[in-house]
Amino acid sequence: MIAIDSKYLTLRLEMKHILALSIFIIGLSGWAATPEEEPETAQVKVGIFSVGLDTYWEQFDGLKSRLNEYRRGIEKRLKRPGVNVVSAGLVDTVDRANAAADLFRSEGVNIVFLYVSTYALSSTILPVVQELNVPVVVLNLQPGSSIDYESFNAMNDRGKMTGEWLAWCQACSMPEISNVFHRSGIPFHQITGTLKEPEVWKEIDQWVEAARVDCSLEHTRLGILGHYYNGMLDVYSDPTRVTSTFGTHVVHLEMSELQAYRRQVSADAIQEKLGEFYSSFEVLDECKESELERAARTACALDRLAEENRLGAIAYYYEGTPGSHEENIVTSIIAGTSLLTAQHVPVAGECEVKNAMAMKIMDLFGAGGSFSEFYVADYDEDVVLLGHDGPGHPGIAEGKPILKPLGVFHGKPGKGVSIEMKVKTGPVTLLAVVQGADGEYSFLVAEGKSVSGPILEIGNTNSRYRFPMGAKKFIEAWNVEGPAHHCAIGTGHITGKLTKLAAILGINIKVIR
Repeated sequence: MIAIDSKYLTLRLEMKHILALSIFIIGLSGWAATPEEEPETAQVKVGIFSVGLDTYWEQFDGLKSRLNEYRRGIEKRLKRPGVNVVSAGLVDTVDRANAAADLFRSEGVNIVFLYVSTYALSSTILPVVQELNVPVVVLNLQPGSSIDYESFNAMNDRGKMTGEWLAWCQACSMPEISNVFHRSGIPFHQITGTLKEPEVWKEIDQWVEAARVDCSLEHTRLGILGHYYNGMLDVYSDPTRVTSTFGTHVVHLEMSELQAYRRQVSADAIQEKLGEFYSSFEVLDECKESELERAARTACALDRLAEENRLGAIAYYYEGTPGSHEENIVTSIIAGTSLLTAQHVPVAGECEVKNAMAMKIMDLFGAGGSFSEFYVADYDEDVVLLGHDGPGHPGIAEGKPILKPLGVFHGKPGKGVSIEMKVKTGPVTLLAVVQGADGEYSFLVAEGKSVSGPILEIGNTNSRYRFPMGAKKFIEAWNVEGPAHHCAIGTGHITGKLTKLAAILGINIKVIR
């Protein structure tokens, strides 16, 4: 076994974190991720505070401590690897509100959860969030689904009855909070339910995950190598918009740098990379040794390029003149870019910058994200085949991807080894980053299933996908939204997470249902 080193409407997060790459293990049965092997990403700082009214505490014995226990329970469940919980405790006066705001600013929190533990004055809430410029999620969570009316009404002490009611009156403050936030121009989201409700915690976890991915995107360096595929007007995009939307830094790379690294690759490094090939791929016998070594040399150079420039994603395309060093590089690049993609540095061909971002987002959510386009529709089976000539994402492959020789790269110069693979069967999510007529980015998302069956065995990644509305309606519904012809495919259904990330980024999202 070989180990491979391997952005809410109109708001932007302010604090910066460092995104690192982690280790992905290659096994003989293909790439298999476990929680310990997922990409190491930035520590997200999650702020939390609860609210109440200080007048209540002397009036109703035990109420304050009870409400504090509820908040501490939320804090405990928020804590996990990669999450730093910053608690401002119970805010019940304006002074405590100002102190909470100072704490959150000094800690640089990325998102704030406001737990409405009982009725609270809005004057003690607004100061906490009005200058933070981060997403605010209001937790309107009761202790349970309903009060035990019989026991409650049997209480002889009116004071105890009121204290018990106040422990359940979270919804009482919501209209006041909403009104003041609207009048103050503060966007917010709310989660309504109970403290122990699974769906509530699914929502909370999705917000935390979305904030973590946003934080990581702000510290991703996207490398652009080469130029667009000539004439693909849909893939042309605006790097400035990438930075202003996602916070991602764009690095323009030189082919000569990659060429220089390629010349410096040692024989030992080539042999080691060949070992990775055989561990990661099913290498067909018809692959010539010279072609494998050429691809291995380029893969080593790509690793160096990513390392030296601290890249978290790459978009590339080049052709080069016949017989040139550049042509030699780009015709031997698919195996190496596929390995990088599986090592959490997703690579998009044809210089599709928007799709490199889509792939990165899917990868940060732990869904993979393979480079794809529509291949063909099978109306008899009511499926759509999507794929690409590489790179593929070995981390989400059904079995080992096949490394096979191609006598010609369709629509591109030269020949060499390529990756043929299927995405593992089961639920999948498609994500396209779309640039509209106004220049703004948006998300286009669909959920479906990867299903078994024959594919086009042409040395390309391609899989069969079934959508609830059927193949014809899905194709029409997807195309009417005006995406470029590429998308990222990831495993699992993660529309909830993507919807929350779009809110944090302040962009629109369209879900094909």
